[in-house]
Amino acid sequence: MTTLLGLDVGGRLVVFAGGGSVTERRVARFAAEGAVIRIVAPELTPALSSLAESGEIEWRDRAVRQSDLEGAWFVHSATGDARTDRAVADWAAAARIFCVNASRGDHGSARMTAESRAGDLVVGVVSNHGADPRRARTASAMLAETLAEGRMPARRQRRGAPGRVVLVGGGPGAADLLTIRGRRALAEADVVVADRLGPRSVLGELDPEVEIIDVGKTPGHHVVPQDEINRIIVEHALAGKVVVRLKGGDPFVFGRGGEEVAACIAAGVPVDVVPGISSAISVPAAAGIPVTHRGTSTAMHLVNGHDAPNAATLASLRDDSTTSVLLMGVERLPGFVAAALADGAPTDRPAAIVENGSTDAQRTTRATLGTLVRAARDNGVRSPAVIIVGDVAAAGLLTSSAVREDARTG
Repeated sequence: MTTLLGLDVGGRLVVFAGGGSVTERRVARFAAEGAVIRIVAPELTPALSSLAESGEIEWRDRAVRQSDLEGAWFVHSATGDARTDRAVADWAAAARIFCVNASRGDHGSARMTAESRAGDLVVGVVSNHGADPRRARTASAMLAETLAEGRMPARRQRRGAPGRVVLVGGGPGAADLLTIRGRRALAEADVVVADRLGPRSVLGELDPEVEIIDVGKTPGHHVVPQDEINRIIVEHALAGKVVVRLKGGDPFVFGRGGEEVAACIAAGVPVDVVPGISSAISVPAAAGIPVTHRGTSTAMHLVNGHDAPNAATLASLRDDSTTSVLLMGVERLPGFVAAALADGAPTDRPAAIVENGSTDAQRTTRATLGTLVRAARDNGVRSPAVIIVGDVAAAGLLTSSAVREDARTG
């Protein structure tokens, strides 16, 4: 039977018999771990020759001898000659040194694992007695992919490493629009501090031991103030935990992610940001509305709907070639529209509101700027919603069976 072990070869001598392509591939793995490498072979591949010339490896330019194994912690034989490889393995066995016989997987005292990496985890798979290395490589790659995509819990079980915070942009709401990097961060989390928006369905997939803290905000009703959210994520990280701050859209697009990063930096907490697909672009796209379109719109103006429109926003609403996108704007839509019309924005400017974008509850209300408030009221529009004002919002600009839309015209 074969037992998998994680060998620490850093600073220890590893001897390779043979200087061909097999040795070239495997030397890289040992070199990356800091091994002291000796190659014994009459010839080397160009890549190995370059390493020898630079002094990164020791090269003994001749056929391998038993004395070449002296002081070695590990031996790898791939000379291309089965008799020589067997002799090297026998010399290693006599000296009680583990040895890989590359010409025959069932001979020798060690096997090379099919190795993949996912973050700080190393996934090694080996077939028993080296019987089927291709099968081992396939299994290793599949396991690494599962870990990398966050489809397998990867929480640290031993404490001691410092805590950290990861701000994850969850995208517009659909779980499959969360990035692979975001899913991997969630798989490693000890604590998840979650917003109301974003892909909340993924929370049910987490390890039962993961603590989930709901800090969801609704319009005009912030149960957990931002300062308290900052305190929560910092406090848990200082306790040595991996904290994921799961946010809707992208953390830095009206998500107050900058404030949370600043709070972590001020407390000396390591923090990373995983970008998310912004609702400003993805939600209109889900409804078949491109925020820019050749011959129709050459610019996009992104607006925080909580604020009264400033001069730049008013100018964008008057500009035929600009698309204005409002996030978090449902509650103050009447005042926003009134200001735009008073400033000269055309009443017949196409407009649309997309609610619950990318989810099964997605709904689109189409109108014009002049009729948008009434259409929103009549259709009972509620947040979360993205408001698009511009010629790209006109019905019929794009047609596709792949676009889900419940079109209503005010």
